[in-house]
This record gives sequence, structure tokens and C-alpha cells, in this order.
Amino acid sequence: MELIGYTELAKLSVFSIKDVEKLTNNKKTGYSLLGRLIKKGLVKKIRKKIYSCVNPATGQIIASRYQIACAVTPTSYISHHTACEFHGLANQVYYEVYISSATKFRDFEFEGISYRYVSSKLNSGVIEAKNTVSVRVTDLERTVIDSIKDFRKIGGLEELLKCLENVPYLDEKKLKRYLDIYEIQGLYQKTGFLLQNFMHVMQLSEEFIQYCKNRIGESTRYLTRENAENRFYNNEWKLVVPEGLF
Repeated sequence: MELIGYTELAKLSVFSIKDVEKLTNNKKTGYSLLGRLIKKGLVKKIRKKIYSCVNPATGQIIASRYQIACAVTPTSYISHHTACEFHGLANQVYYEVYISSATKFRDFEFEGISYRYVSSKLNSGVIEAKNTVSVRVTDLERTVIDSIKDFRKIGGLEELLKCLENVPYLDEKKLKRYLDIYEIQGLYQKTGFLLQNFMHVMQLSEEFIQYCKNRIGESTRYLTRENAENRFYNNEWKLVVPEGLF
């Protein structure tokens, strides 16, 4: 039974006790089987209600960090810098995984990786990954908007710029939709300023840049509060930015 149970559970990236109960058709038997598999090192508990089988050949769990993230809640999905990683934009892998969800959860760690909740009021722009099972991720356009909005929380301005450099194309209709849902003047300001410098590579139009410009209001804002002594005022965007940014 243990071998059959392991084989069936190994087909799942992550699973819960309910999955084990379905396999055994009995709650008590399910708990017993799970306990034996954990004791033999064939299954690891990631956090409450989340488990994954271990590959005996490598000693590593079968689930990826992305699959773990998407199993935290029924609505969880990877976002921000983690979505940049998944889309191939990031130059380095972080030991933090950023997760958005309709319901908040406590941050946790597993095998040296920190899984962190990042709030978001958007429900649109989440897609099922094509080549990976059980992974939900923000699409490229929402990933860019979220990362600009929250870059101080998820790696900083320098890392954001490195990711933006690797974006090959953006759908400006989607960008407008996500910006309009957030409806934050400072976000239009920062997005327009930053993407203007990549507009030809990303194939963005002057119309999109003007769209952002028309919604920035009259207030002067800071792109970042860092490097206070090396900043200048960009009159076009009413934005105080670090010198030598591009």
C-alpha cells in the first residue's frame, strides 16, 4: 500500500491530507499512510495542509517553489519579482517567493526559502502557466505594473530596472487596464517615466506614454527616497529621480 500510495501521490506536485484520504477511502488509513511515508523520508511536510513527495534519487521534494506558492491558498499565485523570475526576466534567483492571494496568510519558510504574502486589489491578469502544472502567475503586463508599484518591497529599483531591460514586448491595452484598476496617480507617473526609456524595445507607442502623462496630476513625487544627495527633478513627469538612472 505504501508503494502504491507513494506512486500516486508523487504524481501530484503538492497534496493535502484530503488527497491521501481520497486515495485510501478512509480518513484514519490516510493519516496512517501519510505518517509512514513521512517517517521513511518519502514525504515532507511543507506547512500546515501542504505536503510533497521526495525524489529518492535527489533527496529533494518534487514540488517547485512556484508550485508550493500556488498551493498556499485556493487563490494564491506568484507575483512581483517571483513572477519576473518565472517569466525569465530576472538575472538572479531570490530566496524569497512573493505570493498574492485573495486571502491573507502568514509568511513562512521552507528549506531556506521565504514565502511572503504581498497584498493586491487586482483579480485580473492571472494566468495558468502553460508548461508547468499547478502554477498560477501574473501575466507579463501585470507583473511589470505590480513590480513598479511595489519595487521598494521586492528587490529595489536596481533590480526592477534589470528586469525591465529584459522585457521584449508589452501589450499596452493590458497595461492601461491594470493601471486604471489601481488608479494611483503616482503609479501612472512612475510607469510612464520608466517605460518611456524602454518604449522602443517593448514596442510601446507615444500614445501610451501620453496616456500615463495625462493622469499624473500636479503633485511632485519621488521615484525613490534613496540617494537623497544625488537626485534631480524631472519636469516632464514631475518626478524626483536619481541621477544617472539610465
